[in-house]
Amino acid sequence: MGLGRASAGMQRDELVRVLLVEDSPDHAELIFTKLRRSKRIRADIDHADRLEKGLRKLEQNKYDVVLLDFSLPDSFGIDTFRRTHQASPRTPIIVLTSLDDNELAVQAVRLGAQDYLVKREADTRLLVRSILYAIERATAEEALLESEERYALAVRGANDGLWDWNFENDRVFFSPRWKSMLGFSVDDVGDSPREWLDRIHPDDRPPFRRHLDAHLSGSTEQLEFEHRMRNLDGGYIWVLARGVAVRDENGKPYRMAGSQTDITARKRAEHQLQHDALHDSLTGLANRVLFVDRLACALADLQRQASPHFAVLFFDLDRFKNVNDSLGHSMGDKLLVGIARRLEHFLRPGDTVARLGGDEFAVLIHRVDDASGAIHVADRIQDVLSMNFSIDGHDVMVTASIGIAHSSTGYSSPEEILRDADIAMYRAKAEGKARYEIFDRDMHQSAVALLKLETELRRSVHRGDFLMHYQPIVSLGNIVRIVGFEGLVRWKHPERGIVAPANFIAIAEETGLIVPLGWWVLRESCRQTRRWQEQFPADPPLWISVNMSGKLFMKSNMVDELLGILEETGLEPRDLRLEVTENVVMDHADLAVRNLMELRALGIQLSIDDFGTGYSSLSYLQRFHYDQLKIDRSFISQLSSRGDSRAIVETILNLANSLGIGVVAEGIETADQVDHLRKMQCPHGQGFWFSRPLNVPAAEELMASSPTW
Repeated sequence: MGLGRASAGMQRDELVRVLLVEDSPDHAELIFTKLRRSKRIRADIDHADRLEKGLRKLEQNKYDVVLLDFSLPDSFGIDTFRRTHQASPRTPIIVLTSLDDNELAVQAVRLGAQDYLVKREADTRLLVRSILYAIERATAEEALLESEERYALAVRGANDGLWDWNFENDRVFFSPRWKSMLGFSVDDVGDSPREWLDRIHPDDRPPFRRHLDAHLSGSTEQLEFEHRMRNLDGGYIWVLARGVAVRDENGKPYRMAGSQTDITARKRAEHQLQHDALHDSLTGLANRVLFVDRLACALADLQRQASPHFAVLFFDLDRFKNVNDSLGHSMGDKLLVGIARRLEHFLRPGDTVARLGGDEFAVLIHRVDDASGAIHVADRIQDVLSMNFSIDGHDVMVTASIGIAHSSTGYSSPEEILRDADIAMYRAKAEGKARYEIFDRDMHQSAVALLKLETELRRSVHRGDFLMHYQPIVSLGNIVRIVGFEGLVRWKHPERGIVAPANFIAIAEETGLIVPLGWWVLRESCRQTRRWQEQFPADPPLWISVNMSGKLFMKSNMVDELLGILEETGLEPRDLRLEVTENVVMDHADLAVRNLMELRALGIQLSIDDFGTGYSSLSYLQRFHYDQLKIDRSFISQLSSRGDSRAIVETILNLANSLGIGVVAEGIETADQVDHLRKMQCPHGQGFWFSRPLNVPAAEELMASSPTW
């Protein structure tokens, strides 16, 4: 058994367990007596007069030291030591010998004995000192052995490869893990420094050497450098090399040791993170950050006159929301991926295409002397997008509105040119979509003015700077009378005065301000109509017609909001007519069917605004069960001059009559138009011939006068 404790600094009351293997009773008694007299240790002595007895005691007990006689009845000489040492390798052994056993005793010490004593010459002081020193040396050796074992286990078990470079003989020890990290077996790699240095990637070799020299010269506390190492297959892995030099009294390094860690997985993860930070996760295209960075580089090169002009094309997909709404977002994502692949395919090497978010893309085109080159690319983009995309059995066609900004305009930052391309894109969208526009300075001024208008509109919506005007809707029968009104909002601008809806509704739609504004219009129109019903009773009562934005109509809580307004104002549902355009309904057909059915169940009337300018499908008329059509003013304005317009209007009236749907002709401005519509038996009309939109007092004055036209 091994040592039970360390012996350094032993106190008198500490017990030292001693096994004495001695066949002579006299010698045994002498040793007992000497140890009992000692003031340095307190000895607990076990005695065995035969080796076999002593070996059994070693197996059964723990001792701090063995006092072993070489000359025993059952064993003699060096074999006695060997057997005892084998039985307990870590227990210190002191050999007891007679004068003629000196040679054997010295041999035993060489084999691992801690000391040897001549029995008759060893007094108490010498015996005790030998025991204490033996225990201390054995303890130190055991600690060293454990440390070496721990180091060996660490070397074998660590993921790091270890290296130890002896500068005096220019040889390097490479641990097995260092070699296996590169795919080599233990015997495949020698001990020359070239085994290491020649495997470093050529691009990394000079900086590695600089870091190594800096450390060897004393400039750095340690070597720490990441580099690539060629492995057995000829490929490269990333490693982190660390090391510290050992120096002589003059500071000159004579040895250096360290480790090599495989960091390939971390480098791969870092590369992926860097890629993800600069690329769109869905399409793999460059994202806004990378695009702006490359745009900044192109601008810097241009300013140094190191490269020719370039252009930026900013575009988004027309009516992409319809794809998401009708086929689902996963299909929309697949479409975006398909578009990305096509764009990558046709662009020149060195040009950049990026997805900036949603359905917005941007392209950076180098070496474009003037706008004609960018126009060619814009046409190619439209051609690429115009080809069918087949997605999970669905054929999808898309177009894009494209804005072009050319570097010749003169820019100081990448954000400016991207901004101007964006402005041009919105101009293209406003001009009818599926087209391109080239940025000019007037666009910027318009954009600034538009932004100012948007800011003012937001402020006015918050403050409630709006009022309602009402345009009469009249019957066109034998007796022309007011049967209802259309509610039309006006903006009371603090500086510009009354602003017509044509100048701000589009902005309200784009910014979402149409939602709070639209509910306010509905509430005010219903409240005013109920007052007029009480003030000007009629049979049937006056009704109110209100345009409803698609953003309001598609709200999930739209029906509940309307019910709340009707309850709040006291207006009967049958006296409210909601005007929606054909396109609004068709863009959200499934949801529209549900909402329309709920509205009809409540008794609210539904009207198609601007009929004839959208889908105008008979199946849609049947599917959505409208109560009224409003014939678009473009047909009414040409009743007197164009026979085809008269034919269209007459066809619409016949169709509505056969389906039991009411009709209002919009935009009536002349008596001749009224005559034509009466001959066609159009039931209702609306337009400047009867009255412009009026404020509340003017409308009340008109009704009070009981007008006839």
